[in-house]
Amino acid sequence: MGSGRATPAHGLGAELALAAVGKDSGGCKMATGTKRKSGAAEAGDGGGASNASRDNRRSKRSVGTARPEVGCGGDADSPFVEGSIVRIAMENFLTYDNCEVFPGPHLNMIVGANGTGKSSIVCAICLGLAGKPSFIGRADKVGLYVKRGCNKGIVEIELFKIPSHLIITREIYVANNQSTWFVNGKPSTLKTVEDQIAALNIQVGNLCQFLPQDKVGEFAKLSKIELLEATEKSVGPPEMYKFHCDLKNFRHRERELENSCKERNINLEKMKQKNERCKQDVERYHEHKRHLDLIAMLERKRPWLVYDNARQQYEEVKQSRDRQMEELRALKEAQSPVVRQIQEAEERCARLDAVIKEKIAAIQETSRKCKQQQDALEKNDKEIEKIKLALRMKREKEIDRQKMIDNIRKMIEDLKAELRNTENSDNIQPQMDSVNAELGHLMEEKAHIDGEVAGVLSEKEIVLMEQKGKTDRIVQFDNMMNMKEEKLRRRYEDTHVALLWLRKNRDRFKKDVCDPMMLSINMKDQKHAKYVENHISSNDMRAFVFESKEDMEIFLREVRDKLRLKVNAVIAPSDSCAENRPFKPIEELKRYGFFSYLRELFDAPQPVMSYLCHQYHVHEVPVGTEKTRNMIERVINETKLRQLYTAEERYVVKKSSYTNQTVSSNTSLRPAQFLNVALDTDERRQLEIQLQQINRKLECLNSQMTTLSERLKSLERRDNELRQQKKELLGQRNKRKQLESKISMKYESLRQLEQDAINLEEESEQANVKIKRINTQKVKLVSEFMQLIKNCMTLNKHRTDLVLQSTTAAFHKNRLQAQYKAASVQLKAVEQQFKELEERKLSLRENCKGLMRKARQACNLGPDQKFPEDYYYAFQALPKTLDEIDASLNEEKSRASCFTGLSASVVEECNKRTEEIEQMTLELQEKKKELEDFRQNISQVKEKWLNPLKQLVDRINDKFSSFFSSMHCAGEVDLHTENEEEYDKYGIRIRVKFRSSTQLHELTPHHQSGGERSVSTMLYLMALQELNRCPFRVVDEINQGMDPVNERRVFDVVVETACKESTSQYFFITPKLLQNLSYAKKMTVLLVYNGSSMIESNKWNIKAFHRRRRRFQP
Repeated sequence: MGSGRATPAHGLGAELALAAVGKDSGGCKMATGTKRKSGAAEAGDGGGASNASRDNRRSKRSVGTARPEVGCGGDADSPFVEGSIVRIAMENFLTYDNCEVFPGPHLNMIVGANGTGKSSIVCAICLGLAGKPSFIGRADKVGLYVKRGCNKGIVEIELFKIPSHLIITREIYVANNQSTWFVNGKPSTLKTVEDQIAALNIQVGNLCQFLPQDKVGEFAKLSKIELLEATEKSVGPPEMYKFHCDLKNFRHRERELENSCKERNINLEKMKQKNERCKQDVERYHEHKRHLDLIAMLERKRPWLVYDNARQQYEEVKQSRDRQMEELRALKEAQSPVVRQIQEAEERCARLDAVIKEKIAAIQETSRKCKQQQDALEKNDKEIEKIKLALRMKREKEIDRQKMIDNIRKMIEDLKAELRNTENSDNIQPQMDSVNAELGHLMEEKAHIDGEVAGVLSEKEIVLMEQKGKTDRIVQFDNMMNMKEEKLRRRYEDTHVALLWLRKNRDRFKKDVCDPMMLSINMKDQKHAKYVENHISSNDMRAFVFESKEDMEIFLREVRDKLRLKVNAVIAPSDSCAENRPFKPIEELKRYGFFSYLRELFDAPQPVMSYLCHQYHVHEVPVGTEKTRNMIERVINETKLRQLYTAEERYVVKKSSYTNQTVSSNTSLRPAQFLNVALDTDERRQLEIQLQQINRKLECLNSQMTTLSERLKSLERRDNELRQQKKELLGQRNKRKQLESKISMKYESLRQLEQDAINLEEESEQANVKIKRINTQKVKLVSEFMQLIKNCMTLNKHRTDLVLQSTTAAFHKNRLQAQYKAASVQLKAVEQQFKELEERKLSLRENCKGLMRKARQACNLGPDQKFPEDYYYAFQALPKTLDEIDASLNEEKSRASCFTGLSASVVEECNKRTEEIEQMTLELQEKKKELEDFRQNISQVKEKWLNPLKQLVDRINDKFSSFFSSMHCAGEVDLHTENEEEYDKYGIRIRVKFRSSTQLHELTPHHQSGGERSVSTMLYLMALQELNRCPFRVVDEINQGMDPVNERRVFDVVVETACKESTSQYFFITPKLLQNLSYAKKMTVLLVYNGSSMIESNKWNIKAFHRRRRRFQP
C-alpha cells in the first residue's frame, strides 16, 4: 500500500490530528492487484526511529502532535467519553501496510479521494471491536480483509477507559480464516472481548451507532420495529430495551394464559355435556347387566342338560354292545367242523399234486431225447444238401470258364484288326514339335503379363492402404465435429434443431450462413480454448453468423416465429475486419510474457472472424503466461492495454471517472466447455485433396488390370487349344503300343483259363458215395425216435388221470372254503359291530365324564362339592329341554346385543369424569387469578417502559424537527403502533417532506430519492447524538447522494451537534467537501493520502511540516 497520511486543511482553524501511514516499496495495490497513483507528500526535516517491531511502533509519536500515550490511563477530566476510540492501528489490513490513526474526542472528519483507504479505517473499527464481516457488507470472510499477498493482518483498537485504557488486538490469519485476540497485550477469547465491548455500550451491529458505506442504503430499509429497537439500544436507558423485551415476552405469556383459560373453559363445558350423556349410558348398562345375568344362568344349566342327554345315549349303547357279544359267541361255535373238513381236503390235493409233478418230469425227459434225435436227422439232411450244392457250383464254374475262353478269343481278333488300321508314329512327331514350340512361346508371354499384373496389384495394395489411412483420419475429424455438435445439442437443444433446419434449407439464402460460432471456431491448440470461451459471451457462442440482413430475417422468421425456437443470430460487418492489424506487433509484447493475440489461436470462417474482430477485438487482445501475471502492474502501466489474459486470469483495465486513475479488475478463467475439441482444417482439406488423387490413381490401376486380364484370357484360350491338340497327337502315338500290349495280355489270360479245366464225372461219383453213407445213419435214428414217441404218449395218459382226480379234490376244498369264508365275513361283521359299540361305549363314558366336569365348572363347583340349592331352585324356573334353553339364550343375547358400546368402565368413567369436572373448575379459577396478576405486572412494566420511551421519542422528534426546520423542510418522529397491547408491533415512524407543496410522507426505500433518504438518515442520527449513550458513532460517505444545498445544511448540523461538550465521539467519512464550509475548533480533520512515493510513518515530523508550511505562506 502506498503511504497514507492525514494533513491539515489550509485556513480551517481546526485542531489537527495526523495519521502516519507506512510505505510499501512495491507501490500501492488494490485487492485486484492494480497500482494506485497519487502525488508525493513533503517530508519533514527530522525523522523518527525504525519501525522494526510492533511494540516499537506503539511507543512512537510524531513530533509536534498532541497524541495520548499508548496504553496510558484515562483522565476523569479528559474530553473523551469512556469507550471512545483514542487510537486505531492497522498492519497488512486491506490497502494498508502499516497505519496508526489518533482520532479526536468529538467530531472526526476523515477526508480523502475514493480508494485511498477511508472505509478501511471503518472496517478496522468494526472488525477490531469483535464485529462480524456481515455488519460491514463487504466480504463475508474475515480473511479477505488481509492485504493481498500477506498471510496475516493486525487490527488494534485503543479505547478510553478509567483508570487505564482498553487495548484490543485482533490478528487475522488468511490460511484458516481464523482470528487470535489479545486484551491489553494478553491472549484472550472472542467471548471475553465481546463482554468488554458490551460493558462500554459499543454496538457495531447497530445501524444507529455504526453505519458503514455499504450499509447506508439499508438504514432507510429498516422497518419501524427495527428502528425502534436500534434506537432503544443506542440512546435509551439500559433498562428500556430490557423492559421492551420483557413486555413482548409478557404479552406472549399473556396470550398463552388467555388461550389456556379459554381452552380450559371450553373443555369444562364439553366435560359437563358429556357427563349428562353418560348418565343415560349408566342406566342402559344396568339393564344390559340383567340380561347378561340371565344369559349366565342359562349357560350354567345348559351343560347339565347336555350331560343328561349323553348319559342316556351311553346306557343305550351299553345294552346294544351286550347283545352283540352273545351273537358273536354263537357264530364262533358253529364254524369249528367246517375248518376240520377244509384241512382234510387240502392234504388230499397236496398228495395228488406231488404224483402229477413226478409224471410231468418223466414226460419232459422223454421229450428232450426225442428232440436230440430230431436234431441229428436234420443235421444229416443238411450235409446231403451241402454235397449236392458243391457239385452244382463246380458244374456252373466249368460253364463260365468255357464262355470266357470264347470271349477272349473274340477280343484278340478285334484288337488285331484295330492294330492293322492304326497309323505309324513316325508321321506324328513333326506335328508334336510344332505344338511344343508354340506352347513355349505362350508360356513366356504369360509370365511377362503375370509380372506386370503382380506389379499393378502391389502398387494397388499400397494405394489402398494410403486410401484407408486418409479415410480413417477424415472419419476422426468427423467424429470430433460430431462431439462438438453433441455438446451443442445437450446444452442448447433449440440451437441444434435450428442447425439441422439450416442444413436442409441453405438454398433459401442468398449469401453464406455460418454455423453457430462454437462449431465454426476451430482451435489450433485445444489448451488455448479457455481464453476464447472466456472472451466471447455464451449468447454469441451459440449464434449463427449472417452476411446479409435479409437472410437473417428469413432465418429468424422461420425458426423463431414458426418453429418457436430460442436462437441467436448476428450479422458480420459489411466491411470485413478479419484482416485488421493490432495496434502493436506481438513481438513488442513478448518481453512481458505475451506469446500471441487471441485471433491467432483459432481458425474461423471469414464472416465469423470479421464479427469477432469488430465486436470483441480479438486481434488486439494478447494472451500471456505466468510471467505476465508476475509483472502485471508494469504491464498495465506500460502497455496501455484495455484487456489481456495471463495463464489463468483475465484483466480488464479502466479509468476512474472520479480521479482519472487506472483501475483494473481480474477474474479467474473458467475451464473450456465447447472449444476444447481442436480440428486442423488445413490438414482436413489436404486429406480430402490427397484422397481425390488416390481415387484417380486407383481408377488408372483398375483400367491397367482390366487390359492385362483381357490379354491373359486370350493367351489362356490359345494355350488350352494347343494343349488339346498335343493331347490328341500323344493319344495317337501311344494307341499302337497300347493295342500290342493288350493283345499279349489277352493271350496270357487264354492260356491260364485252358489250364483250369474241371472233371465233372469224377466229382459226381464222389458226391454219391458221401450221400449213401449219411442215409444209413438216418435209418437208425428214425427207429430210436419212434420208440421214444410211444413212451411219451403212455406217460401223458397217466398224467391226465391224476389231473382229473386233483381237480375233483380241489373243487371239494373250494366249496368248503367258500362256506367258511361266508361264515367268516358274517363273524367279522359281528366282531366289527361289537368293537364299534365297545369304542362308542368308552367314548360316551369319557364324554359323560367331561360333560360332568364342564357342567360343574359352569356352576363353579369342585369335584366333591354338592350341588347348591339356590342353583337347583333357579334351574327349576328355567326351560326343561335343550332346545328351549338355546331359544332363550338366543333371545337374551339378541336383547343384550342391542346395548352396544357399554361396559363396566362406563360407570367408572362417569364417576371419574365428575371428579375431573370438579378439578378442572378449581384449575380454571387458579388460571384466571394468575392471568389477572400477570396483567397487573404487565401494566406496571408498561408504565416503566412506555412513558420514558414516549419522552425519548418526543426529545428525538424535537431535535429532528428542529434540524429539518433549519433546512426549511419538515420532519417528524413519532411512536407508532396499531394496537397498544401488541408490544412487538411498536415502532418509530419517520415522516419527512422536502417541498412545501407536499404532505409529510413516511421515510421508505422507495418514496424519497437517494439524497433525501441520506439527509433524513443523517439528521435522525444527529438527533440521537445528544441523547446517545454509546461512546462513538460512525457514518461513512452518507453525503454522496445529497445535492450541494442539502449537503451544506447537513454539514452545519453535524458540526454544530457533534462539537458540543455533552456529545460523544463522532466519525464522519467523506471523499469530498464543499468549499467555504463552517468548521468548529473541536473538530479533528484527518486527510488521507496514499501513493508509491509517500514516506514511511516513522520519518514523518509534524514540527518540520509546520515550519515548511509557514515558510511558503505569504
